[in-house]
Amino acid sequence: MATGAHLGLLHRDPPWIGRGVADTVSGRRGILRAIASDVDHPRPVAWLRPRRGGTEWTTDPAALADPAPITADTSPDPTGDRRL
Repeated sequence: MATGAHLGLLHRDPPWIGRGVADTVSGRRGILRAIASDVDHPRPVAWLRPRRGGTEWTTDPAALADPAPITADTSPDPTGDRRL
């Protein structure tokens, strides 16, 4: 996955923000919230959260796959609150 435009503070604007994606490392699906720095990693990481809330996790942006399709009921939403 491309990491998108640089937004400052090590944040990126990838095209899948707010969409459900697969994390191929953990085998989980979540809402992509950001690609940004993390104090434990020298490079930006992908921040995901479970669809119905819960604890966020991070993964390598290259591990993201299978974004949810954009449809009338699942169009990107800045809150990430939509079906996966």
